[in-house]
Amino acid sequence: MGPQIAILGAGTFVKTQYIPRLSEISNLLVLKAIWSRTEESARSAVEIARKHFLGVECKWGDKGLEEIIADSSILGVAVVLAGQAQVDFSLRMLKAGKHVLQEKPAAASTSELETALSSYKSIVDNAPDKPIWAVAENYRFEPAFVEGRKLMTEVGDVMSIQVIVEGSMNSSNPYFSSSWRRDFAGGFILDMGVHFIAGLRMLAGCELVSVSATTSHVDKTLPAPDSISSLFQLENGCSGVFVMVVSSRSPKIVWRFSGLKGTLQIERGNQDGRHGYVVLFYGSDGQSTSSFYQFSGVDEEFRAFFNDISQATLKKGTSYEAEPRMSFLEGARDVAVLEAMLESGTKQGAPVQVKMF
Repeated sequence: MGPQIAILGAGTFVKTQYIPRLSEISNLLVLKAIWSRTEESARSAVEIARKHFLGVECKWGDKGLEEIIADSSILGVAVVLAGQAQVDFSLRMLKAGKHVLQEKPAAASTSELETALSSYKSIVDNAPDKPIWAVAENYRFEPAFVEGRKLMTEVGDVMSIQVIVEGSMNSSNPYFSSSWRRDFAGGFILDMGVHFIAGLRMLAGCELVSVSATTSHVDKTLPAPDSISSLFQLENGCSGVFVMVVSSRSPKIVWRFSGLKGTLQIERGNQDGRHGYVVLFYGSDGQSTSSFYQFSGVDEEFRAFFNDISQATLKKGTSYEAEPRMSFLEGARDVAVLEAMLESGTKQGAPVQVKMF
């Protein structure tokens, strides 16, 4: 039997991703409760979850939240709420001594991140068993990026990096009308963009230090801005471009690293109806290799989080090192890069230093 957990939130993502993915690894955890602000939404999610987790309880409102906080058998909580609310709920759970897996983005801004990190530090400093704060960023767990990171050693000195993201956030997408994403500073660019920055940072293996960007707002059905073109500079001196369009007629997502010894390209694609990434590598010998990796990052991050909870519980009283790819700090660094790009966009492309965490 794995640790008992609760989910805060009962929206589209909980129903279509969390519950199905958790059911596939139901031997690793016990889903004890699902909470939402309203009874109606909590019940609709619990109904789906009961097919896989018989004893799951329905909780809602302030009373339900207090019950989860007071329940010492709940060791971990997944916080899957509107982006503006997540940090507050995460900190409440961490203060109650619970391990937290919070959905991305880590926070809405770098100022919120700074406050969050100092609050977390004081919780950890004063708690005998240090609660883990993880951010769910599946790209750091996608097999294509894990493999791509290994191949980067064969690329040699990198001359140029291109990241091109043409999304498909149109009215047929279930998140298109999501109100919190529309009220978010940076809109879909920040909410979606953290994934692509996470992939870029992971492959590059070093931090982005400064950016210069132009933003625009063309598709009026989307919140501003709906596109961004940015130059960026890495701390190792290498530079590159990051181009993102929230909604395109022909979606395309690609990362490309050109080096002295080879070129690595990771592109979103599908094979036999399975969605994932094609990893292409062109070596100095003129040979190229191509492999397809199916999406499985969400499963992998869940496994890592439940393993962390189990290990931390076993090693109570000692400081347990949680999986670094999920740390709140990593999620904070993704947000900081996008915030710098969005800020530069408001300053007609003036260079902006990326806030370092």
